[in-house]
Amino acid sequence: MTHPNTPKRQKSETLEAQKEARQAGAFRPRQGKQPTAGMETLVHVLGRGIICDTDHRGHPTPQGRSPSEIVLDASEGFIPLWAADTVLRWRFRERSMDYFEDRAAAKAEIRNLFADALLAWGSAAPVTFKYDDDLWDFEIVMRSSDQCNPIGCVLAGAFFPDGGRHELELYPKMFTQIRKEQVDTFTHEIGHVFGLRHFFANVSEAAWPSEMFGRHDNFSIMNYGALSELTDVDKEDLTVLYQAAWGGELTHINGTPIQLVKPYSAQAPDRSVVVGQIPPALRPQAAPQSRSKAAQPRSAQSRSKAAYLDGQ
Repeated sequence: MTHPNTPKRQKSETLEAQKEARQAGAFRPRQGKQPTAGMETLVHVLGRGIICDTDHRGHPTPQGRSPSEIVLDASEGFIPLWAADTVLRWRFRERSMDYFEDRAAAKAEIRNLFADALLAWGSAAPVTFKYDDDLWDFEIVMRSSDQCNPIGCVLAGAFFPDGGRHELELYPKMFTQIRKEQVDTFTHEIGHVFGLRHFFANVSEAAWPSEMFGRHDNFSIMNYGALSELTDVDKEDLTVLYQAAWGGELTHINGTPIQLVKPYSAQAPDRSVVVGQIPPALRPQAAPQSRSKAAQPRSAQSRSKAAYLDGQ
């Protein structure tokens, strides 16, 4: 099938080429920072030569089996899920961004990838994200060298729900992939942040228990290879899971208790004492806003990319 080479199509192709070129420039390593290959032995393969490092404790293949429900982390003897109204505060680890020739451009493009992944999860996301340089729950960290073995190279690694401080790691190999693969990688890693394991975790990682929840569907962003695609079933099951857990209707899954956890920032002292923060009582009063310029409520559909990353 051929497509007519219309002005509209030409414009679309030109814009796409410009986006790819801009991104390629943004992710150019600083001189002397070319990645070197390290070794990682216990990893999981998501596709040909593509590895996720979050579930690094298991084996590289699902041993011929393909579990196809949401798989939840239970490695601590309970299933950790985020408490209702959780806000995860994040920032860049600035010194790690020195890997890039143009730090500002790279950070802007990483924010775009992150935002596109959150847009993909949409209203199913059980938490909101807010950029915060002072009181943070996780940092986005750029590694200066790849983690590779004969199976493939790690693209990224994330974390599961708990009250500590964490890293969302990015590796140089990720930025050699096409943009869709980069967005899918972020989408996959955000799934881990929500508490999801790889679909084959209960097969290959018996020493680190997991539990299954949801419907049967081979396609899932938490699956691997050609089956690694975000689906409506992924989002619907995640929504049902969290709504039932928050409402007290679901307290155990297959006999394993659910524990709702709060992030580090929610357990920290009053933010007014954080260095660099002005206590609310000492903040200057905002100038009154004219009625004509008053902010209007926005629908969920109108939220911008920035809104997903900055808690708006």
